[in-house]
Amino acid sequence: MTSQTSKRSHNRLPIEVTSFVGRRHEVAEAKRMLSQSRIVTFTGPGGVGKTRLALRVAADVHRAFPDGVWLVELAALDDPTMLCQTVAEALEIRNQSPRRCVDVLADHLRERQALLVLDNCEHLLQDCAVLAETLARATTDLRILVTSRQALGVAGEQTLAVPAMSLPDVDGATLPLETLTQFDAVRLFSERASAVVPGFAVTEANHETVERICRRLDGIPLALELAAVRLRALSLDQLLDRLDDRFRLLTAGSRAVLPRHRTLRALIDWSYGLCTEQERLLWARVSVFAGSLDLEAAEEVCSGDGIARDDVLNLVIGLVDKSILIPDEQSPAMRYRLLDTIRQYGRERLEEAGQDAAVRRRHRDYYRCLASDADRLLFGPDQVAWFTRLQRENANLRTALEYCFAQGETRTGLEMATDLVYHWTTGYYLGEGRGWFDKGLAAETEPTATRARALWCASWLAIIQAEIASAEEMLAEARGLGERFGLEQVLAYVAIFSGQIAIYRGAADESITLYEEAVRRARAIGDPVAEALAHVRLILVRSVLGDSAEAMAEGERCLAVCDAYGEQWHRAYCLVAMAIDVWRQGDSARAADLAKESLRFNRSLDDMLGAGLAVETLSWIAASERRYERAARLHGELEIIWRSMGTVLSSYAYLMPYREECEARTRQALGESGFRAAARRGARLPYDDAVAYALEEEASEEERAEPSAEPSPLTPRETEIARLVAEGMSNKEIAATLVIAQRTAEGHIEHILSKLGFSSRAQIAVWVRERDHAAGE
Repeated sequence: MTSQTSKRSHNRLPIEVTSFVGRRHEVAEAKRMLSQSRIVTFTGPGGVGKTRLALRVAADVHRAFPDGVWLVELAALDDPTMLCQTVAEALEIRNQSPRRCVDVLADHLRERQALLVLDNCEHLLQDCAVLAETLARATTDLRILVTSRQALGVAGEQTLAVPAMSLPDVDGATLPLETLTQFDAVRLFSERASAVVPGFAVTEANHETVERICRRLDGIPLALELAAVRLRALSLDQLLDRLDDRFRLLTAGSRAVLPRHRTLRALIDWSYGLCTEQERLLWARVSVFAGSLDLEAAEEVCSGDGIARDDVLNLVIGLVDKSILIPDEQSPAMRYRLLDTIRQYGRERLEEAGQDAAVRRRHRDYYRCLASDADRLLFGPDQVAWFTRLQRENANLRTALEYCFAQGETRTGLEMATDLVYHWTTGYYLGEGRGWFDKGLAAETEPTATRARALWCASWLAIIQAEIASAEEMLAEARGLGERFGLEQVLAYVAIFSGQIAIYRGAADESITLYEEAVRRARAIGDPVAEALAHVRLILVRSVLGDSAEAMAEGERCLAVCDAYGEQWHRAYCLVAMAIDVWRQGDSARAADLAKESLRFNRSLDDMLGAGLAVETLSWIAASERRYERAARLHGELEIIWRSMGTVLSSYAYLMPYREECEARTRQALGESGFRAAARRGARLPYDDAVAYALEEEASEEERAEPSAEPSPLTPRETEIARLVAEGMSNKEIAATLVIAQRTAEGHIEHILSKLGFSSRAQIAVWVRERDHAAGE
């Protein structure tokens, strides 16, 4: 989730924490392939550097993909049915429609110039192949870059076998120092060694030893990095001796041919052997985590049976020092992850030790408690932190749920899914939540309080997806169970969501009766969450009916409940609901203030639905104030927001008349071409710039970049190429940067020269600089 001050760009790649070394040929070849093929797959064994190469290529070509470069990490995903959902999550798509995930994903990408990086596909090969081919056929400009130990085998795919890093092609000959240090394997080893031994360098005295180490490790990047860490405790000669001893034993004395996967395995074996007994235990146990983990989780899940809780921190530090655990310093709180090769090794060791079942259960128990705590504490001052934490832990929550259902502990799984209902509704995981409820309710058919609670939660998700008949059926059963067992909380929520269905069907008076019932029940049992939910919905329905006095009174009651608990999320929805009614009363200035306050919070929570409601309200306000250019731009922003959710206004569809009236008035005022132009400007803004524009905080980056000179005669693509010419790039370099054929780049430059009346590239450079100066850049 983003903070209020963060800037989300379309380049969603992780920051490189170590230098990228070499691979010039592979990078160039990958760019060439991307310019010719929709799907490019990097293949090779574990540890050879497929992921790092893909990230570097993606970073280099991001200019060619104005609609985004997106990384989808699949190593931690075990369930192939969650593949599409995981991709949608990475693309920040919150599918709140009942449509298939793949259809929403295809629609989202259909006309976008984007690059999708699917990393570590080998264990989901068939599913990744189907998804990649489906998306390629459904889109026009999407490129897909895949890393896998095996090619996908789909039509139009080009593959690049990623080799080990380059080594001298000599047999016993001694190379000069300057020549040796040009080879990628030597450079990588040297850079990583200098990171652990300050001042380390390849010299005349040690270069032969360094070469032998790199050759012994077959130039495998992961092996080189793991070996370099050993220089904290060993000299170069000692390192080489131990490598020789280990690999001689591995190959029964033969040094002739050493398969690369055996080289890496031997080095990981060695790293494992150099760990203390407790470090080995921790390595094995942390392998049960999916994605990443924090220190608290490691202490809870991995301690006991040989590891004292107080020792976990020092053991984590030891594994970080040995490059087994990788710290993720981009997170607000420090988290750690394992490379997939290292994780798989740890799982093997855990199974060999016979501890797999016990540690996996502890992992499940920890995340079961986390879900329960979140349900209990979400309505309060730590709300944003809890939502953020659940989103960060989604892979581990999923693993825990999978464990429940795989072990036949379906009631526990259903209870856990129910505790996470706000996680499913506010994040990227609505479809995933529906899936867990469907599985749990199908397994737990006995009439119990657990089933009753799960039914109303599942009905909420169904209503958001406009599956009203299914929601009604679940609510009817939940009501029956609530009355049978005297479950007042269940009956309160049943009343809330039955009220939503009533207003959906146009029965406003019935919905008011149901919402008021929910308020009474919630107050009687002291449930502030249900009370706040009911008040928000009462504000909107009373406003639709024209009863502004009661609508605002409901708003004040809701704010009182939220403020008593320091709660902000329901408060934000209350504010935007009040803004709508205040706007209807004609007080546009106050309405805008309320909507903006709501939007600021929903930006901090990264709640797209809440943000969409606030921006909708601001667009209606702008149209009523005759600020039609602003209204149209906000309309364009909203098209992107709603498209990312697969639905317009979601469960607030009864507000559509306001939207339609605003759009009609704005189109009439600006004319069709003017409306479309303004809407396109809004749609081009990155999300954070779009929110800043809606809040009228500052000019967007796009606005600041727009020149004040006369309109350019060049198309956006020609302008981009002109800027690269001004940077001094050759035609070949421009083609590689934009992932286009060189002849295409040459054609664009000829058109630029013709349009501008120039005869040289130098004139283009001067023209670009003059326009930048005129724009104040």
